Amino acid sequence: MIGSTKTPGAPTLTAFVAVVILGGCNFLAVRVSNGELAPFWGAGIRFSLAASIFVVVAWSLRLVWPRGQQLALIAIYGLFNITLSYALMYWALVRVTAGMTVVILAMVPLITSLLAVAQRLEPLNRRMVLGAVSALGGILLMTVGPNGLMLPLGGLVAVLAAALALGEGVILGKKVSSSHPVMTNAVGMSVGSPLLLALSLIAGERWALPSEPDTVLAIAYLVVLGSVGLFVFVLLVVRRWTASVTSYVFVLFPVVTMLVEAWLLDEPLTLRGISGALVVMAAVWFGALSRPSRGLTQRSPMLPLKEYSAGPTIQATPSRKSTEA
Repeated sequence: MIGSTKTPGAPTLTAFVAVVILGGCNFLAVRVSNGELAPFWGAGIRFSLAASIFVVVAWSLRLVWPRGQQLALIAIYGLFNITLSYALMYWALVRVTAGMTVVILAMVPLITSLLAVAQRLEPLNRRMVLGAVSALGGILLMTVGPNGLMLPLGGLVAVLAAALALGEGVILGKKVSSSHPVMTNAVGMSVGSPLLLALSLIAGERWALPSEPDTVLAIAYLVVLGSVGLFVFVLLVVRRWTASVTSYVFVLFPVVTMLVEAWLLDEPLTLRGISGALVVMAAVWFGALSRPSRGLTQRSPMLPLKEYSAGPTIQATPSRKSTEA
């Protein structure tokens, strides 16, 4: 079983805090990257480099590459979780603040539950409905003022679409959870990053390497800490704590993003913005995270390394189930 219900030790708590800080700062780093690089091109660079690191790690661990249906599922996972979600997110962050973006993306656990209901993977319940309606109210509080919509409609729609893509990515992640997570990331990013670059080419973006020190630092951060490092810390927390507790990082990301954005980028913290963020975060907790784990939250266990290396496809053992964020 992944995750323990015992009180976590200092290393686990430290890793949890690291996940919240790294994940919350990712959105700010993307905004810095977007300041010099075109959005699809910047996303393509980031995930091409991160994919290379995961491929090297997969080879060094002698993991077996997936084949057949498993390979196809991981490729589709990469399409949703990397190409679609990050193309929309990077594009939106040119138009919308990082704080607004991360608050909307905090709805991913709730959106995942609703998508699971739509795909008949788990039943609808009252908490989901109330949580979704309340979260929508929080978003309206943040985005609609006395004079109408306070941010570009295209940016808002793009962030909501990114949240949908990430939610579907979680569902697809369940289907490929029998693969080693390093291999899943290696293949998923290797599929997703060329598609981001192709999208950049189609959009006619200018391809140029970053020259500004801040941009270089942001790209390095997003690759090493924001992608690979974040994955390592999440894995550590899930292994040593309950995965349901790990899910709470989604409602803590906005706290970090909004505070750091106000500090570094001088984005004002308004009463309307703070109130809306609190409503959304509470709605996500109520509708998706406070429920007993079931349905989609069941996942295959993390198998020993030698089992992942034994063949192209690893099937989960029915008697060894655990929870997943």
